[in-house]
Amino acid sequence: MVENPVFTLTNHQNGHLAFKLFWFEDNRHFDHLQRNNFYSLIWVTSGSGLLRADFAEHVFSENTVFAFAPYQPFMFSVGTDFSGVAVQFHTDFYCIHRNPKETNCDTTLFNNVYQPPFFKMGEDLQTSYSQILDNMKTELQNAPTGNYELLVPLLKILLVAASRQKQVLQTPENQLVDSSAPFLLRKLKTVIEENFRQKHSPSDYAELLHITPNALSKLAKTHFQKTPTELIHERIIIEAKRELYMTSKPVKEIAWHLGYSDEFYFSRVFKNYAEVSPMVYRETVGFGRAEGVAG
Repeated sequence: MVENPVFTLTNHQNGHLAFKLFWFEDNRHFDHLQRNNFYSLIWVTSGSGLLRADFAEHVFSENTVFAFAPYQPFMFSVGTDFSGVAVQFHTDFYCIHRNPKETNCDTTLFNNVYQPPFFKMGEDLQTSYSQILDNMKTELQNAPTGNYELLVPLLKILLVAASRQKQVLQTPENQLVDSSAPFLLRKLKTVIEENFRQKHSPSDYAELLHITPNALSKLAKTHFQKTPTELIHERIIIEAKRELYMTSKPVKEIAWHLGYSDEFYFSRVFKNYAEVSPMVYRETVGFGRAEGVAG
């Protein structure tokens, strides 16, 4: 049996993974909790199982694409038939926040607290997706050492294709029985987006929605598989990560802009979700340390 190829590029300055492309035929890569300091796009071409990600569990089947941001926790529990291909990249290789409109994958593929981190791949996308991955493989096999100019454009095409597919499929999997629920779901997302920097308590959002805290909790758990507190905190952490990515602002300043007067309390909240401190996150993921450097 011929081993599937694994292509890995590393950042020579710090030894971190920069880009990786590999095919898999079992679950040994993902059968334990992952908290990587890079992005992962995983296409499960065959097999089914259970995904544990963030605070929720999801059943999945073949031809599903998963998208995980740095330090987003995930693991798969699967049967014997499980195979696919994975693309992983660090922000040093390609930063999705530098030109967010370039691929439209921020908040669509990644960093969306309101949707599961995966989508079902349509048949029309499978062929083009495979071609892009094959082109990446060819570039990694044939390009002169250290000369991979085509990889970033190919990665962008891959991200655009995946983002477009997920956008098409953004309607909820389960039809909502309560006709008032869709409005409340949209309203909940709106009020969190408008107020997460100032309001951190679920009771604040229940008041804004004119419903009881218990009703808010039931709504969030039913449709997002998360508590209101988890939704609020995850949204705060995403914003903090963006600041740590793209700027050199002190953690104290980031905390203050996110409504935390106590820098150390904010750092505890951040670590509770990312399992690393804000400074470690910046050092291992953030683009801010290279601020001012052309790229």
